[in-house]
Amino acid sequence: MPFDPFDWIDAEARRRADAGLVRTLRPRPAASGLLDLASNDYLGLTRHPDVTAAAAGAAREWGAGATGSRLVTGSTALHAELESELAEFCGFEAALVLSSGYAANLAAVTALTGHGSLIVSDAGNHASIVDGCRLSRAGTAVVPHADSEAVRKALQAHPGRALAVTDSVFSVDGDAAPLPELADVCRSEGAALLVDDAHGLGVLGDGGRGALAATGLAGDADIVTTLTLSKSLGSQGGAVLGPARVIEHLVNTARTFIFDTGLAPAAAGAALGSLRLLRREPERAGRARAVAAALYEQLTGAGLAAVRPDAAVVSVRAPSAAAAVRWAADCRTAGIVVGCFRPPSVPDGVSRLRLTARADLTEEQIATAVSVVRRTAPVS
Repeated sequence: MPFDPFDWIDAEARRRADAGLVRTLRPRPAASGLLDLASNDYLGLTRHPDVTAAAAGAAREWGAGATGSRLVTGSTALHAELESELAEFCGFEAALVLSSGYAANLAAVTALTGHGSLIVSDAGNHASIVDGCRLSRAGTAVVPHADSEAVRKALQAHPGRALAVTDSVFSVDGDAAPLPELADVCRSEGAALLVDDAHGLGVLGDGGRGALAATGLAGDADIVTTLTLSKSLGSQGGAVLGPARVIEHLVNTARTFIFDTGLAPAAAGAALGSLRLLRREPERAGRARAVAAALYEQLTGAGLAAVRPDAAVVSVRAPSAAAAVRWAADCRTAGIVVGCFRPPSVPDGVSRLRLTARADLTEEQIATAVSVVRRTAPVS
């Protein structure tokens, strides 16, 4: 029999199955009777009529696709409008829109570092930051989670150009980074600070302007932020915000910007529609935080090991990966969709259910969700 070059895949599949780490796609219908606490639609805008109308209008006016990379034919007046309003809303000088939040992080990390420089990265950072570090050709020091002094020590050990990078709100447990302390450390050591605000935009800060605005750091000359349009803004895409000279540098050097097709007009239109809706209804941000707090208080009140949320993510620990999978499946059977985080998605190896608060959840829905999670919880 000829040699099969993919025999190793079968062995990997068996290993995943034995460890309870098999992942499967589960296509969802357009309408479902399940209560969704798994998506990142924090403000409940992805189906808002103003947002879907903005998406449809943009597709009719500009077409279904961007038609090319941003530097060829893929930049439209709509993209420029979105960039201008994002920068103004979040308090930064300029913005650059890319096709995803993942692409935005790869662009920022790789374009702001390079051979001979140092990246200091939090151990809890998102996979897109990790991959950006790997692609950057820079030296990378991974420091303990949310440890500003560890960042300082790593920076002090490197005499050249350096960049510290962190999530603003970490996607696994929903805890916030110590941004003021990190900014102070970076300034004292002459390093730049890059903050991924994917889970802060729309939830933190005045009217949802994000974690940098909430901590008074938005617009500072030594700080750059990335964000996604696919969470609170209910659309798709990503952006890098910062000083104008940084954004111009990315236009000329960031490979995931230069060589990727521009964001589809419908997605840009939807994000712009959501941003304008959030301006009109800033109370949505506070409501998302209140829902997260209610979920946490009721879950811990029921004796479950939940992590206090700093934004809209509520994490509930499970005794094992297999138990987490069964728990999530039992919740679905009972009518609630929750996230299930297992290795390698969790940096500490502890599996969890991940519940996301939405500003449009009612008190009755919150109580129902807590009841189902409590009732289906595995025995430790």
